[in-house]
Amino acid sequence: MVFAPKYRRQEIYGKKKKEIGKILRELCDWKGVQIIEANACPDHIHMLVAIPPKLSISSFMGFLKGKSSLRIFEKFGNLKYKYGNRHFWCRGYYVSTVGRNKKAIEQYIKNQLHEDMMSDQISLKEYMDPFKGSK
Repeated sequence: MVFAPKYRRQEIYGKKKKEIGKILRELCDWKGVQIIEANACPDHIHMLVAIPPKLSISSFMGFLKGKSSLRIFEKFGNLKYKYGNRHFWCRGYYVSTVGRNKKAIEQYIKNQLHEDMMSDQISLKEYMDPFKGSK
């Protein structure tokens, strides 16, 4: 599962990252969802989870994002002014099932921050304006 804060604001770092991780772990425990691997980047969260068959993914995501928003706003009161209406997470999320490539996805989630840093260091200098076609 991948989901992000509203407007992709970079809010997940330092103390907030630890507290948001605790909140998400506790909510997953409440529903009996096993976290296999998880990583919080500054502007999104990756989670590899095992959801029991009695739970639908959409209802679990609604629970997770809804309850975590309320608890995040209780913990960090100053975020209420940035986000308003108590919507911390953006509306959408990405979910995919895992078959034989479970190990590859675990490695991807573990190395996500390192990969992001490496891609930020690579920069391509464009000698032509891609919109105007001139130098």
